[in-house]
Amino acid sequence: MSRQLFALAVLVLLATPAAAQDLNAGVKAYERGDFSAALREWLPLAEHGRASAQFNVGQLYFLGRGVRQDHAEALKWHTLAAEQGNANAQSVLGSMYATGRGVRQDFVRAYMWHALAAENSNPGRFMRDERVARDEVARQMTPEQIAEAQKLIRDWTAKITNAESKDGK
Repeated sequence: MSRQLFALAVLVLLATPAAAQDLNAGVKAYERGDFSAALREWLPLAEHGRASAQFNVGQLYFLGRGVRQDHAEALKWHTLAAEQGNANAQSVLGSMYATGRGVRQDFVRAYMWHALAAENSNPGRFMRDERVARDEVARQMTPEQIAEAQKLIRDWTAKITNAESKDGK
């Protein structure tokens, strides 16, 4: 699933030339298997808050490409991107929390991130996949846990909405 998410992110980047322009060198390096060069291209962008670059750096650490595999570092970068509404990063976080890979297993957070990924993605297969993932997690949760996750989603959405209104978006 991680490869599919990364491929989706690459396609999204290539579909938006202005946004992808700075990322293209990293995409090209990644495509030719030069993961260290991809990291060198993406890391400065990620450090400056570009969500797509943060997701890409997170994937390199998650998969151990060009760097030593480090789930804590992957969690850091994916969280930064997810908090900006990056659906791909939200999906990865949902999977990490659902499986306990690199984090303590937490179905409440898994449900939350998968639900947010579904909300923040364009209608289509990815959205359906996220809804399925959310529902699979829900089958392992109590009604109280689902209510807690839904509250986290509402709180997160309100926080983002308030931040955007302050920024004039």
